[in-house]
Amino acid sequence: MSLALLVDTSARVAATSKRKEKVEALAELLAPLDPVDAEIAVGLLVGEPRQGRIGVGWSAVSKVHYSPAASPSLLLADVDRTIIELQATSGPGSVARRAEQLTQLFSLATEAEVDFLKRLFVGEVRQGALGGLVSDAVAKAHGIPATVVRRAAMLAGDLGHAASVAASSGRAGLEEIGLSVLTGVQPMLASTSTDVAEALEATGEASIEWKLDGARIQVHRSGDDVRIFTRNLNDITERLPETVALVHSLPCTSIVLDGEALFYGHDDRPVAFQESMSKFSQDGRTPTSTQKNKETGETEQTEQSEQTELRSAFFDILHLDGRDLIDLPLGERLAELERVAGPYRIPAITTTDPDSGTALLTEALAQGHEGVMVKGIDAPYQAGRRGKSWRKVKPVHTLDLVVLAAEWGHGRRTGWLSNLHLGARADNASEDSPGESAEFVMVGKTFKGLTDELLRWQTDNFPAYLERHEGPEWDGQDTSDPPPYGTVFLRPHFIVEIALDGAQSSTKYPGGVALRFARVRSYRTDKTLDEVDSVSAVRALLH
Repeated sequence: MSLALLVDTSARVAATSKRKEKVEALAELLAPLDPVDAEIAVGLLVGEPRQGRIGVGWSAVSKVHYSPAASPSLLLADVDRTIIELQATSGPGSVARRAEQLTQLFSLATEAEVDFLKRLFVGEVRQGALGGLVSDAVAKAHGIPATVVRRAAMLAGDLGHAASVAASSGRAGLEEIGLSVLTGVQPMLASTSTDVAEALEATGEASIEWKLDGARIQVHRSGDDVRIFTRNLNDITERLPETVALVHSLPCTSIVLDGEALFYGHDDRPVAFQESMSKFSQDGRTPTSTQKNKETGETEQTEQSEQTELRSAFFDILHLDGRDLIDLPLGERLAELERVAGPYRIPAITTTDPDSGTALLTEALAQGHEGVMVKGIDAPYQAGRRGKSWRKVKPVHTLDLVVLAAEWGHGRRTGWLSNLHLGARADNASEDSPGESAEFVMVGKTFKGLTDELLRWQTDNFPAYLERHEGPEWDGQDTSDPPPYGTVFLRPHFIVEIALDGAQSSTKYPGGVALRFARVRSYRTDKTLDEVDSVSAVRALLH
């Protein structure tokens, strides 16, 4: 299939806000494809090529010199082959060779195709057509129930593979896809409740457990082989030897566990989330302590000085000794978890009593954790879904929002990017489709909670995602005197956890709602844009 047809479809999908029209356009594109092209096309549409991370940054893409083609000629296979070549290019001289490869590809592409490819290579495909919609389109293209496609994609950890199977073997092939130990499974997600009583009203009898503020991990073991994945299914096995040893000690031969890893200080209390995440960050976006090298003048990251201990704890089990458990009720899964990994289970009770649940919440907070999770005892594990049967309860309201822009600071913050413009996910994206992308709606600003370390980190990292600058002309590089001023608008990339006292109605922002007393808690490098909270979640906090 031609790249031009995919790019044209992507543009049509981005141009409409109607979900039905998006799905129909994508289904029309996918229906005639053979299994190989289907897998390639889905990867391009969701912004995740089947080869995985490409490793090409915005700086490299923006510096490519080319003359676009007058008419389209590229096939999906051409793009796929170039991605393979780019990934294989490393070592001395690799920057120049990658530039040559990009130049060759862009010179064969039309302007519209180049624009799409640039966004693809740097992970910025935004068309309102990511995982949720594309999975529905795959289902429609092949006359298969959407639930079957979603389940297969989540268990395989790869929607492109599911699309390929749908094209070759239809529903029967998809239903044969099961959980595969050592292959990451999309994690189940949670909705929010204001208190334990409200959560129990929604779930009925529930397991209520401490909510740890660490890094979500999914641990797989098959014999002596162990793999540890983040919530984004990045492999961090080599970074957590303590957890590998723990899982090797369990009385089983194969297992898949869902849990949290976090660091504790000398006082036996959990350290701040940001410090824990610095060990797990895949791309260096996590702010850490920094200092200037006196010889080179360059900023260097330094290790935290406080002695800490890594601990892993688990709240669910998806597989044990050859048997998949995800379709069992939570109560049965927890019994298996207790049997095989009881000493490492997150503290929990099973109850219908709000007072008992609230007492556990108080206990969790006293131990330095952020709240509790309330989970329906009869619910299966819905991989990749924001299940209504899982509810998080935190006494301090928090939202995960995207940074849309930052303003240059004044006074002691002169020369630093400071005041943040914050966006929530538009309500045209379904809560039940965590893979689905959407536009973002501004819901407020804040400069509170920004330490000097965070201000420095923002100023160093934000310019790479510069979309436009309001104020004097600025190229994203020069910060010499006179200091820059105005507002730096960013391509959506940075997710920040915001604590707030609530929300209020407002005509100032497009969502009709504004944050009250918002302050920065941390940057969430472990989350994706599809996990940004919705405008509805902000409205739920209206006083």
